[in-house]
Amino acid sequence: MGLFNWTEKPASTLASGGVVGPDERLSWPQTTVMGVQHLIAMFGATVLAPILMGFDPNVAILMSGIGTLIFFVMTQGKVPSYLGSSFAFIGVVIAASGYAGPGPNANIGVALGGIIACGIVYTIIGAIVQAVGTGWIERFMPPVVTGSVVAVIGLNLAHIPIKNMAPTNFDAWMQGVTFVCVALVAVFTSGMLQRLLILMGLIVASVVYAVLTNGLGLGKPMDLSGLINAAWFGMPNFSAPVFEANAMLLIAPVAVILVAENLGHIKAVTAMTGKNLDKYMGRAFMGDGVATIVAGSAGGTGVTTYAENIGVMAATKIYSTAIFMVAGLMAIVLGFSPKFGALIQAIPLAVMGGVSIVVFGLIAIAGAKIWVDNKVDFANNKNLLVAAITLVLGTGDYTLKFGEFALGGIGTATFGAILLHALLNRKA
Repeated sequence: MGLFNWTEKPASTLASGGVVGPDERLSWPQTTVMGVQHLIAMFGATVLAPILMGFDPNVAILMSGIGTLIFFVMTQGKVPSYLGSSFAFIGVVIAASGYAGPGPNANIGVALGGIIACGIVYTIIGAIVQAVGTGWIERFMPPVVTGSVVAVIGLNLAHIPIKNMAPTNFDAWMQGVTFVCVALVAVFTSGMLQRLLILMGLIVASVVYAVLTNGLGLGKPMDLSGLINAAWFGMPNFSAPVFEANAMLLIAPVAVILVAENLGHIKAVTAMTGKNLDKYMGRAFMGDGVATIVAGSAGGTGVTTYAENIGVMAATKIYSTAIFMVAGLMAIVLGFSPKFGALIQAIPLAVMGGVSIVVFGLIAIAGAKIWVDNKVDFANNKNLLVAAITLVLGTGDYTLKFGEFALGGIGTATFGAILLHALLNRKA
């Protein structure tokens, strides 16, 4: 079968630090170990996003695995990517469902209907790209626009951990301890520990939290009873979608953001591998779109190609798509473990808030990196104004209402960036 025609690379390639291309693979044991690493790389963000929206983390993990396999099949096994929970949905899902957190989202069905609508729009965009090419996308969304949109995703969400995840002064201090722990791991460790900076920082901060609360009584103690009582294997808490026009209109425009993310990620992989993946762009959009539809149908978050995993590929120089097939299969197995879900729920809110500050900040910086990598000229007033206005629209959560429908900060920033660039790009 064409999907599985990988050429095995000799061990010497790995030992010498050589590049393993998308259509090549290591030995299966090495491929499996690399799959575990990619699973860990996506772990923090993929479980954080559903928690912030009141979704079941187990369902999100399961759907990320299924979505990755859907993407693998629809791109004919040619594009190396892992699909995890998209943060672009958080703001609009919270607005559409009225979720105030923490705990389960009582109005999750309405959000799921919107996520499915977004997936349909995204799939249609992918079909158009597959039919006519990528030129029109790149004209509407050059690096100054994609960089601004990606940066806004992180900046728009910044208020969530700072305002909603530190109810006490102790919790605020613990958020600080958490992001300092992550930073120390990132700077003062090396090798695999450094690659796992989010996970390791979270573990260290949780231990500090337990010592200060359970041990010294300084805050709300960690409760591990749910983890102890949870079964090792069981069905996730699936949810059914509810289709309401307002929620669908609010969430569907996120498709434009997902296009910007996916476009940037594929361009990054193309640059790193030297293999032009533009001919698979439409398939990649459709794969991501179909995966989002499937996720929304079962109670999962919308998904997107993950920058975290692209970072792992850049560090290891291993781009084999076989790794992502393995990682997807492992995520599906993990999704059927209530013990895993209980472990996530046991993480203190303040610690998760500190990690959120780091993750949202990294997303914002990823947008700036798109500008740097593409040498966006901010001496050009067109670029300067597009970026400046977009960032403030998104960060300030600039909202426009059309009757009962409200377009929030990420949406106004995304469409504003595209339309403003098109307007300013007109020649006199």
